Amino acid sequence: MAAGTEEAALGYEQARDELIEVVRRLEAGGTSLEESLALWERGEELAKVCRRRLEGARARLDASLAAERAAEAAEGASGGEE
Repeated sequence: MAAGTEEAALGYEQARDELIEVVRRLEAGGTSLEESLALWERGEELAKVCRRRLEGARARLDASLAAERAAEAAEGASGGEE
């Protein structure tokens, strides 16, 4: 699966859970150097997915708060109190 396609398919929780498993396996040891490197690379990919998902959620939250503040300011400027 291509990285972009995979990122679109993985939700935050899925990526986080898989990342936790990768870290657990790395910390447990007992893997070959090649396996450890592959796990590390996978962990890096999963961390990027999590970071992008969180950044996207933060951007949506910021936009929603900005829209709410703008609406409140417009309401206050128009004398919205009755």
